Amino acid sequence: MTEPEHRQRHGVAAAAEPWRTFWFRLQPAYTLGLVRMAFGVLAIGWTISLLPDLYALFGPQGIVPHQPSDGFYWGVFAIWTSGRALLIGWAVLLVSSVALAIGWHSRLAALAVYVLILSFQHRDPWAWNGGDVTVRIEALVLALSPCGAALSLDQARSTGAFWSAQQRPQWTVRLLQLQMSLIYLASALSKISGATWPQGTAVSYALRLPDLVLVSPPHWVTSSALLMNAATWATLVVELSLGLLVWNRRLRPWVLAVGVVVHTIFMLTIAVGFFTLAIFVLYLAFISPETVQRLPSEAKRKFRRSPIPETDARQPV
Repeated sequence: MTEPEHRQRHGVAAAAEPWRTFWFRLQPAYTLGLVRMAFGVLAIGWTISLLPDLYALFGPQGIVPHQPSDGFYWGVFAIWTSGRALLIGWAVLLVSSVALAIGWHSRLAALAVYVLILSFQHRDPWAWNGGDVTVRIEALVLALSPCGAALSLDQARSTGAFWSAQQRPQWTVRLLQLQMSLIYLASALSKISGATWPQGTAVSYALRLPDLVLVSPPHWVTSSALLMNAATWATLVVELSLGLLVWNRRLRPWVLAVGVVVHTIFMLTIAVGFFTLAIFVLYLAFISPETVQRLPSEAKRKFRRSPIPETDARQPV
């Protein structure tokens, strides 16, 4: 190999090193384990929410008697169409979600959760919103990942400790982080290209929809041009900040904290389904493995420091 060729290859390798480091640097899988646990709990709640309307939404005598014939809408309920198959699928989804939360046969559980969530969503494509799509994407990423490599019964069987982690490439966590960033950027760009958001009236419209509002604000709030303009543009600023500034380590805690406050307010006032909780699962992907690893010791330390009320020996216990 000539000297120019050697230098050229060395230059290409050096240029590609940040890319490899970003995606494939080995790190303890604590963050992935925490995301898996949180998503498992979310999947349990998502599954339970289906039960009251299970047959009305998905049954052969329900709103949509048959699954759409479009080839892209595949799923297990296109093969097994009876009401009994629907109930069995729901039960398997619930059990798989519990197994995913505790990390028991994690990868198989994640795959089952993804396939069944997809099957329910394809069985009746008109019953969902963006939050349900986010849940499905998170399930897919976990199904492709070594999600049982930390904070799981699988890990406890191999090492004897539940709160432990293997060294794994961080590409799964990066996918979840990018997913969150892209959601906010796409949402902000879509809002800006519309009419009501640049006009500053979008939040006012949202707070006056009786079918979506959980807690109606006072009329003077929704009719105030100043407050509604401020709320509308503040929402856009928060979304753009979460999409871009979250990658700055110093600003990340503050940006995520603002996101938690804003999403909590929206969740308590507007029926957004599981979108807020699914976004919070993605927030966890930005917690460092070192922080997750320290959680049990920090909790024990705070518990030991908490004052224990003294009991008067003369008083009956």
